[in-house]
Amino acid sequence: MSGRAAGGDDARDRASGGGIRHVALETARAEAPALVAFLALLGFREVAAPAGLEEIALWLERDGAQVHVLFEESPVAPPRGHLAVACGEDYEATLGRLRDAGFEPRPRREYWGSPRAYVRGPGGHLVEVMAFPPAPAAGA
Repeated sequence: MSGRAAGGDDARDRASGGGIRHVALETARAEAPALVAFLALLGFREVAAPAGLEEIALWLERDGAQVHVLFEESPVAPPRGHLAVACGEDYEATLGRLRDAGFEPRPRREYWGSPRAYVRGPGGHLVEVMAFPPAPAAGA
């Protein structure tokens, strides 16, 4: 979700509204602190939710991308849908922080010249951790 392969222009994307800028993950209110701590291992930090939304969600941000942690009585974690986080040069250190915290990343096939791993976070949310995001499609 964050960062770009060499040659990208994140400022231009933000100004034009390009790119996916947030994802919502459901969690029980009592489980939210565990999910927030897990997301902190990936570099996300809590930010203020807009007025009126703080009762239903927590907002976290990393490099302009946000995760909205939605409070639900019966939360659902999609079995295959996932949050993807591009860590750049921090990839190996991120995997180390996850392991140290008891989460075991599973290496995946390399795509786009980028190492990748999957890890399940609190509540069963699947997260793909990668060094770099996919390159833009030709002609994009």
